[in-house]
Amino acid sequence: MTEKPNSGRGQRELRVRVKTAKGRKLSSTLWLERQLNDPYVIRARKEGYRGRAAYKILELDDKYGFLTPGARVVDLGCAPGGWTQVAVARVNALGQNPKKPVGTVLGVDLQEVEAISGAEIHQLDFLEDGADEKVKGWLGGRADVVMSDMAAAASGHKATDHLRIVALVEAALAFAFDVLEDGGTFVAKVLAGGAEHEMQTMLKKRFRKVANVKPPASRSDSSEKFVVAMGFRGRGVE
Repeated sequence: MTEKPNSGRGQRELRVRVKTAKGRKLSSTLWLERQLNDPYVIRARKEGYRGRAAYKILELDDKYGFLTPGARVVDLGCAPGGWTQVAVARVNALGQNPKKPVGTVLGVDLQEVEAISGAEIHQLDFLEDGADEKVKGWLGGRADVVMSDMAAAASGHKATDHLRIVALVEAALAFAFDVLEDGGTFVAKVLAGGAEHEMQTMLKKRFRKVANVKPPASRSDSSEKFVVAMGFRGRGVE
């Protein structure tokens, strides 16, 4: 027996509306409503990712292909763990595909992060003195990919927030210069604002290909974008 197709009304997903609760600001209510209706948030919940940010790195890797089986990956600012989850699967860190090489994933964050199978995670303030040496010690060698989704707490002042995130990216980049294998990849979140010009110049000297991308999973009203620098030329390049 052939089933009749559902009507358009039946196929449309209903929008969740959140009532303003006592003590909750309107801005908080609007944020919660947006989260509940965000298709990436809904998809992440269904597919077992810890946040919608997982789709940003998925989309970037689908386009540039830097998370390959056997790769050694460092994920800076890894909380809550979405990027790490993606990296574990794509570099075959759990060895689920016996025909492909097994990679490794090291996650670091200021916050405590719940354990992720296939990854080694440490709680650390990456800007504290000696932090990069600690991460290099945990890594125990070179990395093929350094990813950074680090972000400073928002101040509400766009220029200040931009400068803060540029400082974090520069710290991640200095670490990448020190640990990346020749041909390695650096991926980082930045905020559009102009202060990253010097960083872009440096990237173009040290990597063969540099792309600035806003993946579909990045909200259209967000000033964030991502830099993907591939083909590290080595530590001898000035």
